Amino acid sequence: MVRLLDEPVPFLDHPDTEVRRLAISVCVASGLTDESLVAVSRLVEDDPDGAVRAMAAESLGSAGGRMVAVLDAARYDDDPRVREAVATAYGDLRHGAAVRWLIDLAVSDGDRAGREAAVAALGAIGDDEALPVLLDLVANAPPQVRRRAVVALTVFDDPAVEPAIREAARDRNPSVREAAEMVVGRQSDQ
Repeated sequence: MVRLLDEPVPFLDHPDTEVRRLAISVCVASGLTDESLVAVSRLVEDDPDGAVRAMAAESLGSAGGRMVAVLDAARYDDDPRVREAVATAYGDLRHGAAVRWLIDLAVSDGDRAGREAAVAALGAIGDDEALPVLLDLVANAPPQVRRRAVVALTVFDDPAVEPAIREAARDRNPSVREAAEMVVGRQSDQ
């Protein structure tokens, strides 16, 4: 185990899925070097396990945009965990070129977690193209997505945002109401 903590890159090729995932964590925690970045990117593209591909993709969000092309290819992965991870990485990178894809994911992906990650990424990026979609989602999406949309809307300076959040404070779902009430409370305190 000490070897993995000292030199994680060789363990990215380990036959055990859990060892590969641990090696990714160690690479990220110690800071992705050029060598580890290339090796982790290879996992995004080629690993047979979807959980490993997802973890590797999400870790590229800390790579400063050097591996966006890998993320761009990974967003077409059949595994919803990978699409969710790509959305998270795009949000971490504030990757504005991904806004259209994130909007599509937020609106129509069959995986709730992927939709949530896309909404969170849209909020992190803060591109005005996403505003109408987020306003619709805060009113009409499943509860978890509505809750995320409340938070995502807080980055936008538009007259339609406050009424949408105030309406969400009366949502039928308690988690959506709670998120909106926290935001409304913060707005009132300012």
